[in-house]
Amino acid sequence: MPRTDPSTRLARRLGLFDAVVLGVGSMVGAGVFVAFAPAAEAAGSGLLVGLVLAGAVAFCNAISSAQLAALYPESGGTYVYGRKRLGPFFGYLAGFAFVVGKLASLAAMALTFGSYVAPSAARPLGIAAVVALTAVNYLGVTKTAGITKVIVAAVVATLAFVVGACVLDGDADAGRLTPLWPDTGLHGILAAGGFLFFAFAGYARIATLGEEVRDPRRTIPRAIVIALGVTLALYAAVGVGVLAVLGPERLAGASAPLALAVEETGAAGLEPLVRAGAAVASLGVILSLLAGVSRTVFAMASEGDLPHRLSAVHGRRRVPHLAELAVGAVVVAVVALADLRSAIGFSSVTVLAYYAIANVSAWTLSGDERTWPRIVPVAGFVGCCALALALPLRTVAAGLGVLALGVVVYGVRSARRPG
Repeated sequence: MPRTDPSTRLARRLGLFDAVVLGVGSMVGAGVFVAFAPAAEAAGSGLLVGLVLAGAVAFCNAISSAQLAALYPESGGTYVYGRKRLGPFFGYLAGFAFVVGKLASLAAMALTFGSYVAPSAARPLGIAAVVALTAVNYLGVTKTAGITKVIVAAVVATLAFVVGACVLDGDADAGRLTPLWPDTGLHGILAAGGFLFFAFAGYARIATLGEEVRDPRRTIPRAIVIALGVTLALYAAVGVGVLAVLGPERLAGASAPLALAVEETGAAGLEPLVRAGAAVASLGVILSLLAGVSRTVFAMASEGDLPHRLSAVHGRRRVPHLAELAVGAVVVAVVALADLRSAIGFSSVTVLAYYAIANVSAWTLSGDERTWPRIVPVAGFVGCCALALALPLRTVAAGLGVLALGVVVYGVRSARRPG
């Protein structure tokens, strides 16, 4: 049995490289294969400005999360930070937003995987993927990190191929990268940023593994910033490449934009490889999200905000096995019932709300507790609100409605607790 730090309930097995890979694997996933199309619809070539904006908001969120994780290297992420800095209600709200939003993201990624592999059997294939990867997580986080390394390598290679094919194609036209300010104005750019932020979300997965990272005060902040920088550079290259080949109008109407861009180049015969890469990317996101969501469920159950039984830790593998099984079961049910667009829309606002609470928590840090000025969490909070509210009205209403339901549940549970 591996030795564990006496201050943690879980085994510390992950170093800096493993944590970076998990962070990149959480961000560089299926989102980049689909997010550019709705972003182009919202802002045309201005999606490049939206990409920078999404990256800036993600950077602020990452810095806030890193500072908090250095102080509180525990499983649970913003659920823990909200409780410590703002009180039990905000911790609960952050945890609720994360769990609900990421359960929807898991279902969306499972359906994306099934759609790329065999559209006629998308649901059963998605369910099979969730079951298989839940088993991988159940076997221990070291195995999760090892498999994620292989998936990240395959996805990055696929995206590098897309960029190369687009840039080297004779029909690529730099004129398609303008105008950067669309007719839809600031609202369109914010909406594009909101869609593209979906492809960034994932760096907080490192913080939710706080009890399983070696030397967390040094490892977590460094891993978050490195993973985000790698991801932003890769996304910028992909965005420029597909825009130069397709232009904003064709990109906006594409259901598989990266595959369509390659199909338009001299490497058209290799377009199936891009579709395979998208399927692998979906698996990578599912793998990382299952680990992160189950750890948040574990932390909430430990505090009594979810059934206490879910805080159980496997005696030999030192993983929150019941939380992992519960998350897998819920995602299977959602995949069986939900559609892809509803799952993505449902997730967007709740994830931004989660990061908004992280920024407010970071704002409360005193001078000796923080290493960055308070303008960073302020910018992060404002950015989260702006991106969320710029998304389609139906998406905003769904997200806020679910958060309101969570508040009601909290109130009912609080009223039933003895004095």
